[in-house]
Amino acid sequence: MTDAPSPLSQDMPPQELSARLEQANRQLVQSEKMAAIGQLAAGVAHEINNPVGYVYSNLQSLGTYLTDLFRLTDAVDTAESLEDLRQIRKSIDYDFLRGDLEDLLAESREGIERVKTIIAAMKDFSHTEEEEFRYADLHRGIETTLNVVNNELKYKAEVVRDFGDLPEIECIISQLNQVVMNLLVNAAHAIEESGTITIRTRSEGGFVTLDITDSGKGIEQAHLNRIFEPFFTTKPVGRGTGLGLSLSFNIIEKHSGQITATSTPGQGTTFHIRLPVSQPHSPASV
Repeated sequence: MTDAPSPLSQDMPPQELSARLEQANRQLVQSEKMAAIGQLAAGVAHEINNPVGYVYSNLQSLGTYLTDLFRLTDAVDTAESLEDLRQIRKSIDYDFLRGDLEDLLAESREGIERVKTIIAAMKDFSHTEEEEFRYADLHRGIETTLNVVNNELKYKAEVVRDFGDLPEIECIISQLNQVVMNLLVNAAHAIEESGTITIRTRSEGGFVTLDITDSGKGIEQAHLNRIFEPFFTTKPVGRGTGLGLSLSFNIIEKHSGQITATSTPGQGTTFHIRLPVSQPHSPASV
């Protein structure tokens, strides 16, 4: 059994204190990530169960169709005349069966691809080992996150992508994915019945910008000034930890970026993120 980290102390050397604080922050980020995934688990299960359900149904139909096709192929050796084969072909409605088989296979492939996409997104989103800055495709990260939270969004909002031409950026992409997830889920919760969530990206010199705008109920000015405070939340008990936006702020700050919000009650909210393409102290930026 490993010993628990000793409590932080003012007498601790600054380097060790900084390392302990960084470790605690990583654990907090990961805990919040897993808590968020836990809240989304039912939706993710539904997203997987739906395509699996119709693939299973298609396999049952395929079994019936194969039985009919085997009747026809077996009759090649036993039929007394070509007319007998034509009658069997007609009895199994061969033309319909052939067309429907193509549709069943296409639909099943689509379902399996959907499951593969969701599983890959969950793997990309939840892994803990990534702690180093690397160049990554922000748009791919956004699409990964949209796949994870799809069930949370699809009944509430139309997602509009307004993507610009972005370079790869130096980042910890799994952490940026977590920020995007927090903002998308918050946007969905802000929309009471149905609305729109717009994701806009642009490249500006040595920076990229990411705006996420919802058409929800908006945020009162008194609350807007506090949304990045730890444990501050306006959501009902059990629907939020109050850490999502605070950790998002810390992640963006760690990436040498900025995150701000503007809102008009009754009209919606926009979160604006600005990130450098290369980190200021990296070899690539020297």
